[in-house]
Amino acid sequence: MDTQILLSICVGIGLSAACGFRVFVPVLALSIGAFTGHLHLAQNFAWIGSKPALVAFAVATVFEICAYYIPFLDNLLDTIAGPTAAIAGILVTASLMADIDPMWRWTFAVIAGGGIAGTTQLATTKLRLASSAATGGMGNHILSTIEAVFSTGLSVFAIVLPVVAVLLVIVILIACWWMIYAVGKRVFRWLRPKPTA
Repeated sequence: MDTQILLSICVGIGLSAACGFRVFVPVLALSIGAFTGHLHLAQNFAWIGSKPALVAFAVATVFEICAYYIPFLDNLLDTIAGPTAAIAGILVTASLMADIDPMWRWTFAVIAGGGIAGTTQLATTKLRLASSAATGGMGNHILSTIEAVFSTGLSVFAIVLPVVAVLLVIVILIACWWMIYAVGKRVFRWLRPKPTA
């Protein structure tokens, strides 16, 4: 496999994982990368690197990050962000695979891009639900900050050091699956009716 294609796949995987933390941060990073000429996009996705798209993604990113600091609105956003993150992960991955047959591009984008974004989003949603239940939504500010930092850091790594980003994604996916299992088990135990004497 061509080194350029492999690096594009690594960038796509890194940005897809970041979509699970914040939908628009990695898309903004992709737009900046394309606008500055650091990333080469597939022909149908060249618009992502345009100035109007860059401005639109920047505004959407600011609104998304700010909205996650409003208690209970963050939980509502999680219901919308689940499918949106998966779609963003698919599009981000597909946009970077310029020199690959469309059938393989979209197959890989759906499986890897959508799957990775969906997994990280599911983990953050479960953590936010647990945080909301335990703190009445007040502890979600800390979680929102961590998610924004993870999304930004992973997006930067994906563009600057794509291979390192893939290694980080593997660690993040393991942590996400562990969190999904641990939080789900704890919530299930908490919701289970207590036996009466």
